Amino acid sequence: MTLRRRLVLSIVALVVAVSAVIGAGSIIALASIQTGAIDEQITGATNRAQRYLEQNPSGQPDIDLTRPSGQSVGTLTAYFIDGQVVIANVLDDYGRPSAITRTSADALGTVRVGAAPATVDLGSRLGDYRVAAVTVGPAVLVVGLPMAPVYDSVWKLFWVVVSVLAGALLTGSIVAAVVVRRSLRPLERVAETASTVARMPLDRSDALDGVRVPDTDPRTEVGRVGSAFNRMLGHIGGAMQARERSEQQVRQFVADASHELRTPLASVRGYAELTRRMGGDLPPDVVYAMSRIESESIRMTSMVEDLLLLARLDEGREIQLAEVDLTGLVLDAVNDAHAASPDHVIEVDVPPEPVAVVGDAARLHQVIVNLVTNARTHTPEGTRITVGLAPVDGGVDLTVRDTGQGIDPAFLPKLFERFARGDGSRSRAVGSTGLGLAIVDAVVQAHGGRVDVTSEPGDTVFTVHLPRDPAAAVGARP
Repeated sequence: MTLRRRLVLSIVALVVAVSAVIGAGSIIALASIQTGAIDEQITGATNRAQRYLEQNPSGQPDIDLTRPSGQSVGTLTAYFIDGQVVIANVLDDYGRPSAITRTSADALGTVRVGAAPATVDLGSRLGDYRVAAVTVGPAVLVVGLPMAPVYDSVWKLFWVVVSVLAGALLTGSIVAAVVVRRSLRPLERVAETASTVARMPLDRSDALDGVRVPDTDPRTEVGRVGSAFNRMLGHIGGAMQARERSEQQVRQFVADASHELRTPLASVRGYAELTRRMGGDLPPDVVYAMSRIESESIRMTSMVEDLLLLARLDEGREIQLAEVDLTGLVLDAVNDAHAASPDHVIEVDVPPEPVAVVGDAARLHQVIVNLVTNARTHTPEGTRITVGLAPVDGGVDLTVRDTGQGIDPAFLPKLFERFARGDGSRSRAVGSTGLGLAIVDAVVQAHGGRVDVTSEPGDTVFTVHLPRDPAAAVGARP
């Protein structure tokens, strides 16, 4: 349940509870007051009847027992001698005495003499009566008044209270909804700002510029929350700027170092190759050492070139867009792989018609070569590798599938990280720098595409999704 709904329900429940308590108190008070008034009227009626009997010359009751001056309509009077009813009448609407039933009269005989007035049920015709009994000579006089007027007043007030409760419920709901909605607007703005930040790609240091909560009044709780939230966004923005500056410095260092290392590495390689070719006058172990120096310099040069390429891709360079025949690139890469690894079964699955996209031919060729090399390097001899192309809506899917032992699921999340190598998950025939798949991911992203991988024993598939128009795909990214 939302906070707004809880607050509205709480306010409405409080209004209804207060109204119900006030209504119930009013009903109880009204019933008590009117019952007290009836008791006072019974006392007056009893006194009048008592004086009338005492003034009767014969000293015996007669049919005019209920006719004393001042008795109201509905007044009940009964006269008992030795527990036997002598006369029991009630004044009708015309002020005439009307006898009551024997059952009602017997119910009156149970009233205690001298006690406080009590309510007695006299049957369906008369209903409840408030009665009191006094002694008059040798007899007992019982006088009562109907409770129907009290009940009518209580029921009228009850329905008034119910109507007020219904009105309070409706009015309270509307007022509470309006008040709570207006009161929670600042909190909603805080939530909207937080949701906006959560949806934003925080890959730029200026991503949070201008994203702030407008409610910062320190006198309110929501204002203090908004002020704290804005300070947090400021700290995050500062941290992102510091991180971006640090990353920029690292990228610049890698680019500069890679660029500067190419020249001495080329010299080392050249001198090693020259020495090896002149190895006729050198001992065999020196010739072998020179060949190893040459081999490692070639390997290190390749790694430096990869680092330089990644640094330039990070800066948004090194992509020259033109129409590229992907089918030709796939066939060239597969032919090179056949020559480099004749013990693998490498197949091609491409459409009969050429598949073309807009991109950088050299970098896309490097993507295909890296994926095929990765499959060759990390699978045993005899593994089947299939390179396929398939046109899809708005782009092309390039797939490289192998039937090797698969990739460890724990290694998949960091598969495209730089210098990541899953040596424990796949067999390793030769060493690798851990930059091949990172270059694949960087080049594909620079083309506005993405790389997906699924792997299980016997079936590992790398899928490269390339758009036909990389400029539009990159521009459409949030």
